[in-house]
Amino acid sequence: MQYLVCILIGYVIGTINPSYIFSKLHGSDIRKKGSGNAGASNALIVYGKAVGILCAIFDIAKAGIAIWIAQTIYPNFIWAFAITGVSAILGHIFPFYMRFRGGKGLASLGGMIFAYNWIVFLIMLAAEIVIVLVTNYICFVPITAAIAFPVVYGIMRRDLVGALILCIATVVILFKHKENIKRIRKGTEAHFSLLWNRDKEIERVQNNQSKF
Repeated sequence: MQYLVCILIGYVIGTINPSYIFSKLHGSDIRKKGSGNAGASNALIVYGKAVGILCAIFDIAKAGIAIWIAQTIYPNFIWAFAITGVSAILGHIFPFYMRFRGGKGLASLGGMIFAYNWIVFLIMLAAEIVIVLVTNYICFVPITAAIAFPVVYGIMRRDLVGALILCIATVVILFKHKENIKRIRKGTEAHFSLLWNRDKEIERVQNNQSKF
């Protein structure tokens, strides 16, 4: 029963998608705009910094809240953290009411890492900031973080089973970002510099898209 409850708590809370809800309240579907992703990064591209940041905060918080609830209910269940956190990420990526076409899990992964250990979160955040500044691609953040966190967790907790559970999210996140890698090769993936050089970056992407 505790396995099922943790899965349900994580998945149901994870399905709450602020970027999709915001777009629907404004008469559209965010999945038909920008990168086609129902997540905070696309909300930032489509609706601007304020909406994007708020969506990111919500997506981070929902993973942490789900884990807190599960661990409060089952304080002695060793895998409550891993199961609930992964389920929250999967809920964000595959929400049932959106025909299983949600976001890509970055913010929810961040919320899971923060819920585990805020110091680990800050260290990984610093490392990811360096990666973004060097590569100028935000998509490398979820890819590298999804690979690194199960390793960090497994070493710190000495919990191979828990680390393997976390790897479920790793596989899914990597799969969801395969199109980003293809776009990088084509030159049509938006750079991180879009935040401060929006018009020029959109023009660059559109010019490269016209070549294919």
